[in-house]
Amino acid sequence: MPNANTALIERFYSAFQNRDAESMAACYAADILFQDPAFGVLRGREAGDMWRMLLGRAQDFTLSYDGVKSVGQVASANAVARYTYSATGNVVVNQIQARFAIRDGLIAEHTDVFDLWRWSRQALGASGWLLGWTPQMQRAIQTKARRALKEYRQKPVS
Repeated sequence: MPNANTALIERFYSAFQNRDAESMAACYAADILFQDPAFGVLRGREAGDMWRMLLGRAQDFTLSYDGVKSVGQVASANAVARYTYSATGNVVVNQIQARFAIRDGLIAEHTDVFDLWRWSRQALGASGWLLGWTPQMQRAIQTKARRALKEYRQKPVS
């Protein structure tokens, strides 16, 4: 039988598979610290809004995960997200290693690690292949992601 922290991570990824951003965000502490190569550091509601935005735009999305483990208040998992990147129509298969810190039964820190160059080659095609490894291109990817999130957050809720 899984412990409470393992069950929390399982609940998070089950919601992710079901494209349920609200349930994902409910797994986060109010002061969540999220980090990944595409968005950089997000805090608090920004992290839940990122999932709302991404899942709301997702095309042909599937997610698989495995290797959920927890020791004390630290957990980890592996995930593979498959989707069509809307800006180019290219298919992306993103392999992610996730680490979590848990506090009071909620995820307080969430770090996703993946190869941004590999992602850019799939998502952006030739430009990602040629330039995706460069710090300038990686900053541009992060800037675009952050801008999209900012615009999403400024839209009135319908």
